Amino acid sequence: MREVQLRDAKASLSAMVDQAVAGEPAIITRHGRREAVLLSWEDWQRLSAVPSFGRLLASSGLEPGDLPERDAASFREFET
Repeated sequence: MREVQLRDAKASLSAMVDQAVAGEPAIITRHGRREAVLLSWEDWQRLSAVPSFGRLLASSGLEPGDLPERDAASFREFET
């Protein structure tokens, strides 16, 4: 994905939109920092419709006992 400075994006917004629709999104930077992404409406709809992992699990139909119990010895210990 190409990076474009904000001032250049302002000057060529129409062309950048055409490129995004053609499947070439762009990262817009300001002062060298990534600030935004320009992508097609179709890509945004597809990406925004991806369910969260929690929703996938909730809709899976799994019942208690469907998954094996985790071995407590495999849990990582976290320092506080």
